[in-house]
Amino acid sequence: MTAWWIALAGPALIGLWLALTFNALVRARNLVREGWSGIDVQLRRRHDLVPNLVETVRAYAAHEAEALARVTALRGSGTGAGGGAVAQAARLEGELGLALGRLLAVAEAYPQLKADANFRQLSEQLGAVEDELQMARRYYNGAVRRLNVAVESFPSNLAARLFGFGAAEFFETRDEAVRAAPRVRLD
Repeated sequence: MTAWWIALAGPALIGLWLALTFNALVRARNLVREGWSGIDVQLRRRHDLVPNLVETVRAYAAHEAEALARVTALRGSGTGAGGGAVAQAARLEGELGLALGRLLAVAEAYPQLKADANFRQLSEQLGAVEDELQMARRYYNGAVRRLNVAVESFPSNLAARLFGFGAAEFFETRDEAVRAAPRVRLD
C-alpha cells in the first residue's frame, strides 16, 4: 500500500511543479508584454509631441530645414515601430532622440524661441515624456530579465522548453550617444 502512495506521489509532485512553473512563466511573459505596452504608450506620447515642437521651431528657424526634416522623417518611421521587433524600435527611437537633441540645440541659437511659452511648454513635456520613457524601459527590461532567468535556468528551463516559452529581447541601444536622452535646456 505504501508503494502505491509513493508511486502516485512522484508524478503528482512533478505535475504540481509543472503547473506552478507554467503559471510563473505565464506571469513573467505577461509582465514583459505589460512592460512593452508601457514603452509603446510613452513612444506614442513622444511622437505626438514631435510635430508640435517641430512646427514651433520651424516658425523661428526656417533655415534649419535639415534638422527639422530629420526629426520629422524619424518620427514617421518610428511611429510604426512600436509593434515591431524590440531591437529595431530601440534603434529608431535612439536615432529620434539624437535628432531631437540636435533640434533642441538649434533652438539654443534663437533666444526669442527659447523665450516662447509654447516652445517652453513643449520642451518641458518632452522632458517629462523622456523621463517616463526611461522608467518604462527599466520596467520592461526588468520584466525581460525575470522571464529570461526563468527560461534559461534549471529546472524551470525544462518546463519552458516543454511549453514553448522563449527568451525576450531587451530594449537597448548599442551607441552611447543614442543612449543619452535629449537635453532640454531652457535658460
